[in-house]
Amino acid sequence: QVQLVESGGGLVQPGGSLSLSCSVSGDYFRLYAWSWVRQAPGKGLEWVASIINTGSRTDYEDSVKGRFTMSRDNEKNTLSLQMDNLKIEDTARYFCVQGWMSLATPRGQGTQVTVSS
Repeated sequence: QVQLVESGGGLVQPGGSLSLSCSVSGDYFRLYAWSWVRQAPGKGLEWVASIINTGSRTDYEDSVKGRFTMSRDNEKNTLSLQMDNLKIEDTARYFCVQGWMSLATPRGQGTQVTVSS
């Protein structure tokens, strides 16, 4: 069974940066596209970013374009999400999920990002 472990969240002021990581177990990581999704308190899952299997193409939700950068390392089975110029509305728990522009039910615990002054 695939295990996903997200990390790197924390408390940051508006305009600050955080770098999230997702470690994925198993032998098939490199075959699939992966996404980051987030869930703010009282709201549903929101797709944030996706990356194809080779890492050569990414796509982002409009509100994070130009601020977030998703990458992957197929040798280490890891995903990353560099988040710059964070805004209060980015506050949420962030998860990595399998698939392109996916809103699959997260399997990991996620990592909390809180943007507050």
